[in-house]
Amino acid sequence: MSAALDISWFGALAGLALAIILILLRLAPTYALILGAVVGGFIGGADFTEVIQILISGTQSVQGTVIRIIAAGVFAGVMMESGAAETIAKVIVDKLGGTKAMLSLALATMIITAVGVFIPVAVLIVAPIALVVGNKMGYSKVALLIALSGGGKAGNIISPNPNTIAAAGGFKLDVNQVMIGGLVPAVCGLVVAVILASVMKYKGTKVTDEEAAELEKNNSANLPALSRALVAPVIAVVLLMISPVGSMLGVDFLASLKIDSLFILPFAGIVGSIALGKTNKILDFCTSGLNRMTPTILIIIGAGAIGGLITASTLPAEVVSLVEASGLSGTFLAPIAGILMAGATASTSTGVILATGSFADAIINTGVAPLAAAVMVHTGATVIDHLPHGTYFHVTRNAMGMTMKDRMKVGLFESVVGLTMCIVAIVMYGFIL
Repeated sequence: MSAALDISWFGALAGLALAIILILLRLAPTYALILGAVVGGFIGGADFTEVIQILISGTQSVQGTVIRIIAAGVFAGVMMESGAAETIAKVIVDKLGGTKAMLSLALATMIITAVGVFIPVAVLIVAPIALVVGNKMGYSKVALLIALSGGGKAGNIISPNPNTIAAAGGFKLDVNQVMIGGLVPAVCGLVVAVILASVMKYKGTKVTDEEAAELEKNNSANLPALSRALVAPVIAVVLLMISPVGSMLGVDFLASLKIDSLFILPFAGIVGSIALGKTNKILDFCTSGLNRMTPTILIIIGAGAIGGLITASTLPAEVVSLVEASGLSGTFLAPIAGILMAGATASTSTGVILATGSFADAIINTGVAPLAAAVMVHTGATVIDHLPHGTYFHVTRNAMGMTMKDRMKVGLFESVVGLTMCIVAIVMYGFIL
């Protein structure tokens, strides 16, 4: 289709720019992306029939990602709604508390994000625990949120969340490949988050005794035991790792046993809910998980539309030519795409979806391997995805009861964590591996 239509690169760029502007103006991202694709198609020289072709072709190309995210909703619903994620967070903080408070908070947020809980939800889960710990230790809210957000960012690039599924789908990889590929950058991000939080722990507004007392009074949830809470994530991780471990060990049977996350995550979620003694809640968990996934699914459909426009245009070829002419390594196109798209939308998942949908072919055409491209786009999307025009900024601010001034201070440290992971990914996949 792309060769037949040959849409002008200017039209594709204009459509993408329009979509981003409309998102910044608070139009629903799905509408903004589809409208950008339509207007860009007309500007690029397409007629009415060709614009429809572009939209259909683009949205069809993301259906594999959509169905995997729908399936992941079962697992996410179980972890979020059953109390399993909160149990895991509490145990980690209790075991590592005291002098290792910052490490325990960052690690708790990293782990529950890594097992499939959305990063804003992960921060919401751990925030009450962090505030109580912060009150006891005299730590500032700025430091506490640096630990939570930094840990969450680290966990988000190794999780079966929509952003990872989109990164894998955009470069035709398995989700487990992208999860494993992000492990070293994630660990580096965690370390930097803990260091930064430790440096800032006495600087800024403290948690008041009244806030801590209120949180402890409200903290009467009947949470499941850790052994039960771990069933779903352990099953998911083990099944997702079968093929990679088989490849590493040279066991052909295991290496060839490529079970897609489409099957693994719902299975792990259902077994986990049975282990939790919540069999009668499975339908509720599924509904809740699907409701949480729906906004991302709609964005992916819009991103597919704008991706169809760009694929059908001469923009990818122009981008590759520009990179080659500048003398800049094609390696940098992947992280730059992730940084810019996530920054424009203030969302990791939306940024990854836009970056892969719009620039995946151009990135691959520069000679970058698919796994390297996916990890670099993914880590790039964590650098400035927390800007104030997105929901994450405000959800986390409210969760910590912070002033706008304090929340803005945290943003710089969040960017340092994201940039660390991005640089590690570039060095690993662009120059070493």
